[in-house]
Amino acid sequence: MDLTVTRNKLVIGTRGSKLALWQANWVKEKLENLYPELRIEIEKIKTTGDKILDASLAKIGGKGLFVKEIEEALLSGRVDIAVHSMKDVPVEIPEGLHISAICEREDPKDAFISINGKSLKELEKGAVVGTSSLRRSVQLKALRGDLNIASLRGNVDTRLRKLKEGKFHAVVLAMAGLKRMGFEHMVTEPLSEDLMIPAVGQGAIGIETRIDDDFVNEIIKPLNHEETAICVLAERAFLSVVGGGCQVPLACHARIEKLQSSALSLKITAMIGDPEGKMPIIRGFRQGNMSQAQNLGVELAKELLERGGSRILEKIGVS
Repeated sequence: MDLTVTRNKLVIGTRGSKLALWQANWVKEKLENLYPELRIEIEKIKTTGDKILDASLAKIGGKGLFVKEIEEALLSGRVDIAVHSMKDVPVEIPEGLHISAICEREDPKDAFISINGKSLKELEKGAVVGTSSLRRSVQLKALRGDLNIASLRGNVDTRLRKLKEGKFHAVVLAMAGLKRMGFEHMVTEPLSEDLMIPAVGQGAIGIETRIDDDFVNEIIKPLNHEETAICVLAERAFLSVVGGGCQVPLACHARIEKLQSSALSLKITAMIGDPEGKMPIIRGFRQGNMSQAQNLGVELAKELLERGGSRILEKIGVS
């Protein structure tokens, strides 16, 4: 089927950071290899999250800080495809749009990078660690309550530059972004899930399109990675029940494991934390059939809420 007969040009909407452009270009190259006759352009769009860099994401509040303006361009027809980091995409998608493909996930772990090569365990008492997320901050405090956790915003380059300038003793960033940008060699220590549970959708690239755009929905099908999509579905089901956006320190990561019987199983690990660190982190996991991905995420969320997560949400002022 020659899909390019229908249209010969597509526009991809993306944020303008180096990492976002890497992701958009990755999608562009995949589509160009599949459909050589298709002319694909990339349009950079500045989002609210890109404009406000002097406050933490939790203080800015709101949902869709890094996607709203791109979704508006998609709805208006200015762009045909939106490429996002799935961890930035709220559970509620605007009417008329959908996540039509989730690409194969890069390493979902968080990475610890110190200026002196010391691991998280070895870092000196009182050292300043930079991070932009409550999720990382809460888990860091639980591991090392003697460290000073400071807010660090900006793109990957900016954060690494601030580390080199000595403004921080260490920073925590996503492994996926570091690998994609060629900075993997700077990682002191990849943080295992036992130490730090990743964010919902971390490491996965999502493609958002208009529901009624049959042409685009058809051509991006080969970019969907089924196992990644199942895992992200479970994680987002957890998020949909807990809610709260950037104001709630929560984490959820799903992965597919092979059992002794060679059957495949889905394991989801999650946590809800107190931003002030006064209440202990509530952590749990669920394991089951891949076909039950959404149910497993919902069940795990309900369990953590019952075990004290609801009290944390009330304390934050999120219902």
